[in-house]
Amino acid sequence: MSQPDKTILAAKLAGGLQQMGLNIPQATQTRLLDYLALIHKWNKVHNLTAVRDPVEMVTLHLLDSLAVLPHVHAQRLLDVGSGAGLPGIPLALCLPQMQVTVLDSSHKKTSFMRQAKAELGIENLEVICGRVEQYKPAALYDVIISRAFSDLDQFTSLTRHLCKPDGQWLAMKGVHPYDELAQIGIQPSRILPLHVAGLEAQRHLVFLPFNPEATTNKVA
Repeated sequence: MSQPDKTILAAKLAGGLQQMGLNIPQATQTRLLDYLALIHKWNKVHNLTAVRDPVEMVTLHLLDSLAVLPHVHAQRLLDVGSGAGLPGIPLALCLPQMQVTVLDSSHKKTSFMRQAKAELGIENLEVICGRVEQYKPAALYDVIISRAFSDLDQFTSLTRHLCKPDGQWLAMKGVHPYDELAQIGIQPSRILPLHVAGLEAQRHLVFLPFNPEATTNKVA
């Protein structure tokens, strides 16, 4: 991207973060934009995401991912179906004290995430290529997050073996998922509307506490 483009994107990111009440250091904002530039570069060949315009990427990728930032409290976080690294990589950049694992079954997308880890020097990031139901980490996770799963039942069923007993799932959703919640045996502890600067569409964050009694092994 050219320098004028970078100036426009930097202003859009900084303004959006301010609107959302997120205080992120300038150096971290620069790294977020470097990550966005990598997505834009790889998208030309590898079709990582449907969003092509870098200005839209600021809203739909960076700000949308960072809307959950104040609600993420974990030592170890797993982002399932991470794709191009969303929301895992922006969270890893903004929370360097937290260990973040991004998992996707696509070799193309995990290759990109490994490249992003190397180029941006994200030391607290681990990239895993594989199916989530077959993943066996050395340690369990406090928080498992996803914005890729369209179905809460499938999300919790496929990942229950990865969550600490006192951990929780964070499901990033669009409209309030009334029907999906009715299909699972887990009572959400909170459902929080999220504000994403520049985005008119609804966003919600669903907090689901891990409960082995209420979560079955069934695969949807």
